[in-house]
Amino acid sequence: MDDLTEGLRIRPGALTDAPAVLDMLDGAVAWMNARGNTEQWGTIPYSRRPDGVERIERYMTENAPHVAERDGTPVGALVLDSGPSPQMPISPADEPEVYVRLLISDRRLAGQGIGAALLAHAVEETRRAGVELLRVDCWAGGGGELVAFYERNGFTPTDRFLSGTWPGQVLARRVR
Repeated sequence: MDDLTEGLRIRPGALTDAPAVLDMLDGAVAWMNARGNTEQWGTIPYSRRPDGVERIERYMTENAPHVAERDGTPVGALVLDSGPSPQMPISPADEPEVYVRLLISDRRLAGQGIGAALLAHAVEETRRAGVELLRVDCWAGGGGELVAFYERNGFTPTDRFLSGTWPGQVLARRVR
């Protein structure tokens, strides 16, 4: 563990973590909007979207949530599943896979390696499950910064897609 992630602990998430995850999502929307990015997640705080709270509560109860904490305070979250969201135009893999449904970190701590630590945890969880394929999808707009983040973390771009007018990219990582 390097200096940036020192003191970071990743634990299983629970329904009681939903408010903290929603706070991080709301902070991410505000952070993106302040930088001129209104396309990735729109302009409405996640907690005020018609399905926002319910979706996060489902993630925290029906999927495999993980929370990164520093000094007992949630600073990031990862939600794993067995495939892509059925609401997205993404085909399931033709083999068992672990799929990153959500990766978020507190934007006030941007650049401190929280997202990378959560992705490394996803690799370990995938390995522990005996699965060799870890996939994620992300926004492919702007200057491609988010796609580049996943590439820096060992993922390779595979399929591009459109969800309405929202450009997306699927990325994959082999786990052995």
